[in-house]
Amino acid sequence: MSIKIGLVSISDRASQGIYEDKGIPALLDWLSLAIATPFSTETRLIADEQALIEATLRELVDDVGCHLVLTTGGTGPAPRDVTPEATLAVADRVMPGFGEQMRQISLKFVPTAILSRQVGVIRKQSLILNLPGQPKAIRETLEGLRDGEQVVVPGIFAAVPYCLDLIGAPWLETRDAVVKAFRPKSAVKPGA
Repeated sequence: MSIKIGLVSISDRASQGIYEDKGIPALLDWLSLAIATPFSTETRLIADEQALIEATLRELVDDVGCHLVLTTGGTGPAPRDVTPEATLAVADRVMPGFGEQMRQISLKFVPTAILSRQVGVIRKQSLILNLPGQPKAIRETLEGLRDGEQVVVPGIFAAVPYCLDLIGAPWLETRDAVVKAFRPKSAVKPGA
């Protein structure tokens, strides 16, 4: 079974066609470089409405069967930024390390990263992660920080494959040149 990934861009203006969404294209580009395992995607471009975000996350996990859902946008302190609240509302369990690591990475670039409220949660057998809204920040938080070829601060995606293993999702392999997945030596690929 191949992994199914939901991609949700949350923006009032992009969902109304006022400007072009850059979140989903950035995610698709990065995932195509980073993931070695066959995968499929389901995309949604929606407004910053908490009930709509919650319904979309439930649909992608419960009905479509996504194993991983990545959101972009709506994680700042503005009144319309409600992505974290919607994500927490559909969560079975909170995974605080993902948000902590994203802020740590982003703080290396901008002091305003402390205003970011991204969260990571598990719903059923799916991992849902809120990512930043800007394509550059999306790549940095997923991939981590490098000094030449050396990874200085690991990106959050290094932990995603093993997290998916632990919650019963299909096996996911990454391309080490982009992001090296971490699994303990005891982790064994099913059927191996």
